[in-house]
Amino acid sequence: MNLIGAFFFLTGVLFIWLLPSPLLYGLSDLSRFILYWIIGYRRDMVRKNLESSFPGIKDAELKRLTRLYYINMADILVEGVWSFTISRKQIIRRYQIINPEVLESYSASGQSIIGVTGHYANWEWGSLLASLRTDFNVIAFYKPMNNKYIDKFVRWSRSRFGTTLASINETSLTFEKYKDTKTLFLMAADQGMPKEYSIRAFWIRFLNHDTPFLHGPEKHACLNNLPVIYMNVQRVRRGYYTVELSVLTTKPLELKKGTLTEMYARKLESIILKKPEDWLWSHNRFKLTR
Repeated sequence: MNLIGAFFFLTGVLFIWLLPSPLLYGLSDLSRFILYWIIGYRRDMVRKNLESSFPGIKDAELKRLTRLYYINMADILVEGVWSFTISRKQIIRRYQIINPEVLESYSASGQSIIGVTGHYANWEWGSLLASLRTDFNVIAFYKPMNNKYIDKFVRWSRSRFGTTLASINETSLTFEKYKDTKTLFLMAADQGMPKEYSIRAFWIRFLNHDTPFLHGPEKHACLNNLPVIYMNVQRVRRGYYTVELSVLTTKPLELKKGTLTEMYARKLESIILKKPEDWLWSHNRFKLTR
């Protein structure tokens, strides 16, 4: 079954590779129509999350955000597959860091840093661009796929510009391995978690919910005394993105426990509130309670 799944996956990657970008986004429009109108993919979950995060939201605004969210989700799906074959030139042209000078002092001193972001707009292309636009050794943490053939292909594809993918199951080992190398560690900390892990999470009031946040970025920033930078990805227009860097802390050891995670949550929340439709509302993010 793994081989069959890998065959269909690679066939899809090849198909998207052959499409010019205008047709690529035509495929995204078709995918959105199928996901929303035919399959009804998680429509109830999207509505539930939006209504509970924005109490009193008007029905017209709810419909507008839902429509825009499915456009965002379809684009992310198509661009996610496109990322396996997209060229260096396309990535550099379509995904730009608007204030790279934020990284210069750390680079000059040989200081490793942690870059955090959320599952917002197109976060995946960031791991491709980082190796092309910085002189850091780039490590992107990811959740390995169940299909070993697809997982191997993903690791190869994501590393072709220089980024190394590291399993989230080996986070501590990875930080230890690269502790003497000037490294940019890329982490996303807004995904859901199994209930058994929530006891170790930091609980934060986020989008009108008590929400557990993964402790990984704070834990490893403190263990390794690393600065933490937030990477704010924004869609400028379809298929084009900017990344704005902002320093959350340069001295994590001076912060009280949980403070750095709350800073991350507040930054992500402020971004979502300005443009809600680009976050992943179809995930059951608020299923756990204290």
